Amino acid sequence: MSQKFKIEQLDIEIFDDKEDMGFAAANFVEQKINLAIADKGVAHIILATGTSQFSFLNALKKNDIDWNNVIVFHLDEYNGISDTHPASFRKYLKERILDEVNPRKIFLLNGDAVDIEKVMKEYTKALENHPIDVSCIGIGENGHIAFNDPPVAAFNDSKKVKIVDLDEDCRKQQLGEGWFPTLEDVPRQALTLTIPTILSAKSISCVVPDKRKSEAVKNALQAEISTACPATILRTHSDTKLFLDKWAADKLHYARS
Repeated sequence: MSQKFKIEQLDIEIFDDKEDMGFAAANFVEQKINLAIADKGVAHIILATGTSQFSFLNALKKNDIDWNNVIVFHLDEYNGISDTHPASFRKYLKERILDEVNPRKIFLLNGDAVDIEKVMKEYTKALENHPIDVSCIGIGENGHIAFNDPPVAAFNDSKKVKIVDLDEDCRKQQLGEGWFPTLEDVPRQALTLTIPTILSAKSISCVVPDKRKSEAVKNALQAEISTACPATILRTHSDTKLFLDKWAADKLHYARS
């Protein structure tokens, strides 16, 4: 059982259960991947991390996808963290999906590289050579998409990937999700794909569970489109679907219609 509605160009679906939400998002992404493979023999996708993506990734790796014809990028990574650190997004993706499905190629942001500028330059080139078919993202408690927090988000960013300072709300979210023992341990910088890079995808799947995201979801759908809530920009994309559980949709009057 779900509720569907649309705001501007953004399709929204609300589920009673986060497992059903993840299953629906995985089916949406599977369809887009298979269409891309049928059309050009390969699909290029971006994968997000965090606790919000658990049910989606669990479902996606069980779906009928020819991963031999899928090329994967990831959304962001902390600056200065190795891929063995418990909070590493590279580690997260390898353990939760990539090591199981074995895509044709994986491009990962090396957050602890000696030469970060070189990493960003090489990643930019890879993105230019592999136009994205599906961006799989979430929304942060401060309304960010990827690590494009309100103070650093730019809808017309000239870069495809950049290094950013993380705002206090973002760092508190990372602590609250249990990735770090104290706030002081949460890195102050990260590498992130920019908003134009995310929006360049033909399709976007945005998965957002949990009550702690309800204010950000409300702002994303009802506030003025601006970098004060970066996720508002999703309402301008021609093929984006927002998957919510009922707790994330708690502050939407649509959820009670």
